[in-house]
Amino acid sequence: MARTWKCTGLRWSADGPVLVWEGGRRSALTWGKRVAFEVPEGGGRTCVGARGHACPVGAAVPGRSTGARCEECARLDRARSVAADTIADDPRPYHVYLAWFGPGMTKVGITAQERGSARLLEQGAVCFTWLGVGPLMAARRTEELLRAALRVPDRIPYAEKRAVRAALPEAAADRAGEVAELHARAVALGGWPESLVREPLRVVDHAEVFGLAGLPVAVGEVSELAAGGSVSGELVAAAGPDLHLATGGGVVVLDTRLLTGWGLVPAAGGELTVPVREFREVPGVQDGLF
Repeated sequence: MARTWKCTGLRWSADGPVLVWEGGRRSALTWGKRVAFEVPEGGGRTCVGARGHACPVGAAVPGRSTGARCEECARLDRARSVAADTIADDPRPYHVYLAWFGPGMTKVGITAQERGSARLLEQGAVCFTWLGVGPLMAARRTEELLRAALRVPDRIPYAEKRAVRAALPEAAADRAGEVAELHARAVALGGWPESLVREPLRVVDHAEVFGLAGLPVAVGEVSELAAGGSVSGELVAAAGPDLHLATGGGVVVLDTRLLTGWGLVPAAGGELTVPVREFREVPGVQDGLF
């Protein structure tokens, strides 16, 4: 009987995207690699727990959930979260950044300086620039100042990011234009906290890292995994948690957050049989599981 694997998520390394499995095993993802797995018949999805601890009741969670946590574990996971604004005493310095995902789609955010650009890769930012660095609360105040003054959000839904990836400007200079303009407006504003040091414009472009050049338009996205269902496709691009897989019916996007909580085995066939939501319009020893 094939070994069952449990995915703990997609991580971004210096060499590109990597799927990480329980026990620490990693599957490097390279363009052209076939990603193929299935959920055994009778399998179910269970809560992944919170902050390194298993769910005490092994609660079942819905297939469409990208968090894969029950209500109690989700609450515990966010109890000390920078994103949820529940931490005020973190002594680490934080970066404030502008991230661009497509035309008219720029957000402001913060990330711990020690994490470097990891947060931007995880979000699928096509390009970004730092705005400043300083204590957490100063970075948080600056984020709010810029969000209001520049009229940019602090969150952009993944569905919107996916919709534009195949229709981005080809030239890096064109992709960087909005970020450069907003950076200039941001640093010209008054009201920045004195403890936050402003940083010059240095646009970092991830289009090549994500494999977006010549990316075919996706025809749909996996909406959930299901017992007895399988996923199979050739990896053509990856951005944030998303894998763009070439299948017999066209390119389909798989949000790898949907994998967590499932027991997976290598696919016996080469078909995509899990539920897929079609896009209504064209948007601009076993070494591993596969």
